[in-house]
Amino acid sequence: MNRKVDLQDLGLKDYKVTWDYQETLFKSIVDTKVNNRREATNLETQNHFLFVQHPHVYTLGKSGDLSNLLLNEGQLEEKGAKFYRINRGGDITYHGPGQIVGYPILDLENFFTDIHKYLRLLEEMIILTLAEYGLKGERSAGETGVWLGVGTPFARKICAMGVRASRWVTMHGFALNVNADLGYFDNIIPCGIRDKAVTSLNVELGVEKVNEVEVKQKLLKHFASLFEAEFER
Repeated sequence: MNRKVDLQDLGLKDYKVTWDYQETLFKSIVDTKVNNRREATNLETQNHFLFVQHPHVYTLGKSGDLSNLLLNEGQLEEKGAKFYRINRGGDITYHGPGQIVGYPILDLENFFTDIHKYLRLLEEMIILTLAEYGLKGERSAGETGVWLGVGTPFARKICAMGVRASRWVTMHGFALNVNADLGYFDNIIPCGIRDKAVTSLNVELGVEKVNEVEVKQKLLKHFASLFEAEFER
């Protein structure tokens, strides 16, 4: 089992360009697995972890409801935002500057074959990172992602998640609001959930800007521990 993970920070990159890149990495892993079975070989499969920020974009998962996007095409253009229907689970979400997006593209057969466990460990990575800032991140029953104030009238989501998996290979991932412009969430019903708000780490800490490099370092530390993985740059 190869638990080494190739780490790349793509900086600010167009959503569709990044999606295509994910698909290329995803296909390479799947092709290796298919060939291993067909040829009775045992070639090592690769794992990847992409950090990225996107220009303003809304994405709708394959089971999502288009009515949760509250803008028409002209309004999207006015706000400088794009929209894509994509092949992950979940409903609609927003990506933009000030948000740390992570795309683990893993062969789970290098780690464990359990999608439920995979999602729970991604949530735990976020929860442990938030705890380092004195915040209590929580799960909300039946709603993938990480929240603050669950069970109170002030429940608010700080991290959205949506993944795709095939042949135990994953893509897409998580979006943690760190210094996000929360006004863009007003243009959607985030994740199709009407009765909970959205927040960002800087808002919760009452500061203008959180050090995003530091947040990434904490995320990677907890990911490596939870998945017993080793990062390669």
